[in-house]
Amino acid sequence: MSELSDRSGVSVASIKFYQREELLPEPERTSPNQSRYEDGHVERLRLVRALIDVGGLSVAAVRQVLAAAEADIPLDWAMGVAQHAIPGSVELPDESSAGLREIDGVVAELGWNVSTDNPGRAMAARVIDSYLQLDHEELLSVLPEYSRAAAIVASVDLASVALQPDRARMAETVVVGTVLGDSLLAGLRRMAQEDASHRMVSGAQS
Repeated sequence: MSELSDRSGVSVASIKFYQREELLPEPERTSPNQSRYEDGHVERLRLVRALIDVGGLSVAAVRQVLAAAEADIPLDWAMGVAQHAIPGSVELPDESSAGLREIDGVVAELGWNVSTDNPGRAMAARVIDSYLQLDHEELLSVLPEYSRAAAIVASVDLASVALQPDRARMAETVVVGTVLGDSLLAGLRRMAQEDASHRMVSGAQS
C-alpha cells in the first residue's frame, strides 16, 4: 500500500478510508499480509481525489457518481446523477416564481429537451428570482447570450465524450466533465471578467 501511496500521491490513511468506503476496488491478495495494486487503482485514486478536492463532492456523492459511471445505464442518466451530486443544488421554487417562468420560456424558445427536475432549472430560476428581489432586473438582459453560450459549452462537452474509445471511458468522461467542468467554466469566466474590465477601463481612458 505504501507503493500505491507513492505512485498516487494519496496518503496510506486516505487509501484505507477509501477502501472502507468502497471507492477503491479490492486488490489482488498475494499473501495474508500482501496485496497487489494495479495501474487501475492509481487511476481510481486520482479520480476520487479530483472529484472530492476539485469538484467538491462528498464521499457519499463520489460513491453514487462512480456507481452510475460503471452501471449499464444510458450516458444521459449518468450525467443526471453527476449533475445532482454537484454541491450547490437548490430546491425548485414554486410555480409562482418569476424566475421559473423566465427559464421555462428560454427552454421553450430554444427548443431544449430538459426534464423538470434538472438541477440547473432550479438553480437558474433561483438566480433570476434573486435578481428581481435585489432590484437588478437589468441583469436579465444577459439571459439570451448566457443560454447560447451554455449551448455551445454543452455541445463541446458531448463532443469530447464521443471521442472516447469505449463505453466505460465515455461514462467516466461524462462524470469528470460534468463535475469538474463547472469549476473550469467558473475559473475561465473570472479570468475573462478581469480581462474585459481592464479593456473597458483602458478604453475609457484612451
